[in-house]
Amino acid sequence: MSSAFDPNIQNYSTEAKIVATLERISEAFRVLLWNQSKEHGLSPLQVQLLIFLHYHSLEKCTVSYLAKEFNVAKPTISDTVKILERKELISKEHSSVDTRSFVIQLTAKGSQLAAQTSSFSQPVQQPLDQLTSEQKEHLLDSLLTVIQELNAAGIITVQRMCFSCAHYQKQPDGKHYCNLLQKLLAQSELRVDCEEHQAA
Repeated sequence: MSSAFDPNIQNYSTEAKIVATLERISEAFRVLLWNQSKEHGLSPLQVQLLIFLHYHSLEKCTVSYLAKEFNVAKPTISDTVKILERKELISKEHSSVDTRSFVIQLTAKGSQLAAQTSSFSQPVQQPLDQLTSEQKEHLLDSLLTVIQELNAAGIITVQRMCFSCAHYQKQPDGKHYCNLLQKLLAQSELRVDCEEHQAA
């Protein structure tokens, strides 16, 4: 079975080169996230949770949703939540209907740390800033297509981008249209993480 990590395969396969390139970029994210987590005495997952909680609505801040978001088991999220609560970075808001149910909120300390750590990806963004607008739009479109296929294959479980949204419509001429906003979307306006996302 051929592998995209075999340099001999890469010599004649553009797809293999792209896979190897994406793996290198994912390694950069892992290193940057690990360095950020070490600096604050947290695990990479704990940092990711803080950042997610900081930027997303309360309805997404439950153990069940977070387990799907990060593709880990609920007990893993529960353990992570307990540690963050002990560190006074989060608090639980229990439901008045079902006391077993709760949403997770950042404390003031947690919000400050989340805002600070969320810049860990800056070194990856800097090279992208040097691309032309056309290059950025083409790259975004290609990556969104890859993510859509990975989502369809069940590898990426949670998706909040335009291509998987009930409001999204690709027109016959290839242009993108949002029925919620009732407007055509430029390539640069396509969203990767949309709060109004409705699964198609």
